[in-house]
Amino acid sequence: MADANPIVGRTKHGELTLDQMAELQPGLGQLMPLMSERYWICYYAAKGGNWALAAYQLNGLRSLFKKANTTRPKYTAVLDSYVEIILDPLAMHIEAQNFAEFETCYLQGIELANRMHGSTNHPEIIWKLPPAPPQHLELGPIP
Repeated sequence: MADANPIVGRTKHGELTLDQMAELQPGLGQLMPLMSERYWICYYAAKGGNWALAAYQLNGLRSLFKKANTTRPKYTAVLDSYVEIILDPLAMHIEAQNFAEFETCYLQGIELANRMHGSTNHPEIIWKLPPAPPQHLELGPIP
């Protein structure tokens, strides 16, 4: 039975129902490229000594994980596990500015992410660290 008075949002372009707005929320297919980019930048920022940028990217990654938990709650346990096993320790290594420990944990994060892709029926997704740092950001220490 359809609601006679559905909740709608109005814009200058028209109306959207609450259900239509919910359908517009990004799934993991849209969020994962953003996560991937932040993870990539985080590595090279830490390697270059721009610890503030590494922390910023990690915080952005955490925000994307929260969005993913909201829009795809069936993956909450997997995503929360990754945060606990990888992102939380990475934050500590960034705070300590310890690249050796950061890199070990970071590489473990890649292995875990790829295992998780397999366990969620996406074994075709095999992430790897790009061999070159991003060119659009300053990755060295902040003067």
